[in-house]
Amino acid sequence: MTDALQFPPFLHEGDKVAIISPAGKIDKHFIAGARQRLTEWGLKVSVGKHADGSSGRFSGTVKQRLADIQKAMDDPDVKAILCSRGGYGCIHLVDKIDFTAFREHPKWLLGYSDITILHALLQKEGFASVHSLMARHLTTEPPDDPCTRRLHELVTGQLPCYQIEGHELNKKGKAAGILRGGNLSVLYSLRGTRYDLPPEGTILFIEDIGERPYHIDRMMNNLRLGGILENLSGLIVGQFTEYEEDPSLGKFVYEMIAALVKDCQYPVCFGFPVGHTSQNCPLVCGSRVEMDVTKKGAELRTCLPGES
Repeated sequence: MTDALQFPPFLHEGDKVAIISPAGKIDKHFIAGARQRLTEWGLKVSVGKHADGSSGRFSGTVKQRLADIQKAMDDPDVKAILCSRGGYGCIHLVDKIDFTAFREHPKWLLGYSDITILHALLQKEGFASVHSLMARHLTTEPPDDPCTRRLHELVTGQLPCYQIEGHELNKKGKAAGILRGGNLSVLYSLRGTRYDLPPEGTILFIEDIGERPYHIDRMMNNLRLGGILENLSGLIVGQFTEYEEDPSLGKFVYEMIAALVKDCQYPVCFGFPVGHTSQNCPLVCGSRVEMDVTKKGAELRTCLPGES
């Protein structure tokens, strides 16, 4: 399937954005910083009741976090929902969210890392969403930060087209499909559930943080044995950070991934700027994208629904 999912309306000056914390707890400073940045964009900002709360490692109890996201999804005036951070906890909410009001007034969901679960939920329900930077980035990076600027452009209707440098492990080719993906560990946790990604027609992007190389190898082999890798239309390998390579495995992380897809008949792009780094370019999950990979470089173009 190569038809894009439904895009919520793009934002205009004066539109309302809700900040929530559906997973881990966050420093109030970052909530305030994100609010200030969004206000500078000309947007009105509301903050969830429990967005800066604390309940163990979470921003609130399941009931509290669910209440915040449900309120934001139900509010017809809210045009976008910014998740303040990831961490862990969205798995508690994914099967409890009511889409009745959201279907009448769709809105963009923004975030990454553990928010990958919510992106998978939105895609299952037929809506596109944005894998994007969150509150810490909006607070600590300057106003002219390229990824911040690209997010602002994206949510106001200017879809991204990325050109990146080549990588020696790239597999050349052209492909078109629906962009899906996010954090590899989170995607792995959804395998065998109704939120698992459909491989056919999918251009998959992956990233992760703090995972040991053998665990990355295990997760990628799960995708291989489960028939995911062989049925994709393309693969985008983002940033794997805060880990140490393990020479005892015989291959570095990118090399392990390259070996697993060497016989697959689709393009593969390594080193894409997405993940737990300052270079975390926003991507529209559920959009139709066109991908062109060479040894010298790669291009990823996001298409509007119905655009060929």
